[in-house]
Amino acid sequence: MFTGIIEAVGRIQALTAKGQDVSVTVESGKLDLSDVKLGDSIATNGVCLTVVALTGKGYVADVSVETLNRTAFRDYQPGQKVNLEKAMLPTTRFGGHIVSGHVDETGEIISRTLTGRAIEFWIKAPDHLAKYIAEKGSVTVDGISLTVNAIRGAEFKLTIVPHTASETTMDDFQPGRKVNLEVDVISRYLERLMLGEKAAQPEATEISMSLLARSGFLG
Repeated sequence: MFTGIIEAVGRIQALTAKGQDVSVTVESGKLDLSDVKLGDSIATNGVCLTVVALTGKGYVADVSVETLNRTAFRDYQPGQKVNLEKAMLPTTRFGGHIVSGHVDETGEIISRTLTGRAIEFWIKAPDHLAKYIAEKGSVTVDGISLTVNAIRGAEFKLTIVPHTASETTMDDFQPGRKVNLEVDVISRYLERLMLGEKAAQPEATEISMSLLARSGFLG
């Protein structure tokens, strides 16, 4: 489990094919690995990866076919900067929101605009994720816990202050870039809970307007 507060920016040192999977070697920059052991989790651009080796300057992890299919890892090359966060401790200051490191899909940066000293981004999410993204709600972009400031359909706006831009990879974001998205896990649990006993039925996958009306959410 993570909070989406980035601890360091690292860099992919190597990507090695292992059958259909990939082994990734990450140079961890200023991330303190003194308390990291084999089997620990490190969120790498929002993807929860398990450390299988420590190199002295970073770590090695395996990236599965599922992860390659769902995330921007499929496009990464050596030299790619990545946001890093170690798994949270019970004593960790909870500055972000609950982040599982299980990326839903990729989105795309569609615009970048300077607003005062801040950077305003609009990001296009896949249509089926739009229902989980709410104004003033939380979303994880490349592992960063961020607040949604506006929405228009499946597009959402982020306003990034200078500190966040300088301490993460967001200063490098440009239109056309693919980013890893993880929606707020609470919205997923609420959706499933609303199905009630119908959740056991194979075809019960979405909340309908009639179900919301019966549950008192619509007037």
